[in-house]
Amino acid sequence: MLEDSPDAVRAYLALTIGGDRTAAIVAFADDAHITDDGASHDGAAAVRTWLDRPAGDYTFTTTPLSAQSTSDGTTVVTCRVEGNFPGGLVDLDHRFSLDETRRISRLVIEPHR
Repeated sequence: MLEDSPDAVRAYLALTIGGDRTAAIVAFADDAHITDDGASHDGAAAVRTWLDRPAGDYTFTTTPLSAQSTSDGTTVVTCRVEGNFPGGLVDLDHRFSLDETRRISRLVIEPHR
């Protein structure tokens, strides 16, 4: 399902789903902006900290469900997250925008609409 997604998107998802989150920094532009769980992370240092954050008190698995490109060039990947957190199951949209070098310039993670 991800074979038609940009390389940076596939690399980010492969590394984060596989557990090597910090290696995913190469997929991001130096001035990348991330919005996740209501918080913003701007620039390489903040992105690295965000990627390096511990999973917390929860264990979970992430499974991509769908991927699509929008008319404005955004790639949206919907993932199912299952674990021992409150509710135990959530589908999240990961909205990726790329810069001219094809690295991730913006990532917004939010509940699936």
